[in-house]
Amino acid sequence: MTRIDQKFATLRAGGKKAFVSYIMAGDPDVETSLAVMKGLPAAGVDIIEIGLPFTDPMADGPTIQLAGQRALEGGMTLSKTLAMITEFRKGDDTTPIVLMGYYNPIYSRGVDMFLQQAKAAGIDGLIVVDLPPEEDAELCIPAQAAGLNFIRLATPTTDNKRLPKVLQNTSGFVYYVSITGITGAAAPEASDVAPEVARIKAQTDLPVIVGFGITTPEAAGAIAGIADGCVVGSAIVKDIADGKPVAFSGVVVPQIKHIEIFFEHWARHYVGSSCFNEII
Repeated sequence: MTRIDQKFATLRAGGKKAFVSYIMAGDPDVETSLAVMKGLPAAGVDIIEIGLPFTDPMADGPTIQLAGQRALEGGMTLSKTLAMITEFRKGDDTTPIVLMGYYNPIYSRGVDMFLQQAKAAGIDGLIVVDLPPEEDAELCIPAQAAGLNFIRLATPTTDNKRLPKVLQNTSGFVYYVSITGITGAAAPEASDVAPEVARIKAQTDLPVIVGFGITTPEAAGAIAGIADGCVVGSAIVKDIADGKPVAFSGVVVPQIKHIEIFFEHWARHYVGSSCFNEII
């Protein structure tokens, strides 16, 4: 059982939903990015999704593209991303970490070497957006053999004929892309997402997490009502880019006001994160 599997088992036992937070590795620099990452679990984040900067991020909207550019301009690499995660693991051996990115840096490193290094660093799962199920032999199956979850994306255009193929080798959870488009685009409507989540759940026992376009506490709460959790990315990355200082877990880091607002709202009005009873 991976940390991801264990986290969802714990949440399910407590009748709670998962809050997944996305940050870009190395944005705006390694030191700040690591400080933010270290602060996320204490703030209530259940799973950390960390982006691997890439020069051609086709699924990313402007906010996350800019974050990736800042990280790359600061010299962030795959090796430095793995080193950052390794450093995080020195103080936290329980919070699941999902690395999200594109196949090219992994291919360039070599799949076997990458998987060894990812496992050693403490990564629990992978989301590789440009590898379709037809290419599972490239990375998905080797990753699972190495003990990593391989998390697949389902979208509004994933019809019933395609869905079984998408789910075939998926593990950890299913990431449902709530809108057609790029990250940070228009907000999803829970009424539109609910039947799609139900359709996926009818074909898998895996948790279904919804992401893309969730930028307000109200939207997060509505999505939590119909899925197993939600991902907030662009809204948090934007706050990191704004760089307003705040004491966060004893370290002065860029302000992540959305985290504070989301968690306070979520804890009071929705099922919430496993950490809420401890921090509020």
